[in-house]
Amino acid sequence: MNYENIKERRVLCFGDSNTYGYDPVRDGRYGLEERYPTVLQSLLGSGWSVVEEGLPGRTAVFDDPITEGMNGLRVITPILMSHAPLDTVTIMLGTNDSKERFGCNSYLIAQGIVRLVKKALTTECWRDNARPDVLVIVPPCITPAYDKLMFRDAMGTGCHERSAGIAAQLEPMLRDIPGVRFLDANTLPGAGCSPVDGMHMTAESHKALAHGLYDALTRAE
Repeated sequence: MNYENIKERRVLCFGDSNTYGYDPVRDGRYGLEERYPTVLQSLLGSGWSVVEEGLPGRTAVFDDPITEGMNGLRVITPILMSHAPLDTVTIMLGTNDSKERFGCNSYLIAQGIVRLVKKALTTECWRDNARPDVLVIVPPCITPAYDKLMFRDAMGTGCHERSAGIAAQLEPMLRDIPGVRFLDANTLPGAGCSPVDGMHMTAESHKALAHGLYDALTRAE
């Protein structure tokens, strides 16, 4: 397809409740200006267009027996195609894959993310289908205290350990895949989960992630 009339560099942020902007303090949603995709848009300025595509509960590859429609692998193709042309897709998932009911360890969660990434790479949504660009983000890991907080029953046991192990498993799996970049949000100063629930980002963490993404995207220019 010919996209010569669309000049902005287009970035789509695909994720779960942390991309949606869930706010555990008010059990609601951060304001538009607080969420990392919008902060990123402000940092990038004109010439860029950032699309927010976050769904609370979304997994990389698992069908949730409690809530339908959560499997990212099943929906990523039409979502990406509906926002074409895209220059970069960021994927930040893994938190919900850590739920006890899916019965996976960190290695299997990472394998699921890789499968999702490969599907994104081959979706015909890119400005140049020969040059896809997927930036995989490991989300801030679930804190050890989560199992004493508000989502302990919904998440189940062992989520901190599974979440904390994703980055070490995922990075080598992605290393040699063309068109893929890697960012561990846990390495960004100020990025972390709220003490209210131990698994959702604070407003300060949204800002920290936006700055980390800004650096990654502008380095690619």
